[in-house]
Amino acid sequence: MEITCKVPMMKTQNEIIKQGYNALINSLGVADTIRFIQYFSPGKGDYTKERYQWLDKKTLADVLWR
Repeated sequence: MEITCKVPMMKTQNEIIKQGYNALINSLGVADTIRFIQYFSPGKGDYTKERYQWLDKKTLADVLWR
């Protein structure tokens, strides 16, 4: 007796994005999906470099008790 196992095809990046948008729309509605996506859109600048402009001026106690 031979046992076969079917491996599901991997989805393309576009298929995953489309499925994700559909899940958001079904859960949140169109307007709140747009708001959600805007909230997570990438900002400007380089946080890793820019954080030293303000972080170097603070002590560990300043950061922890903020």
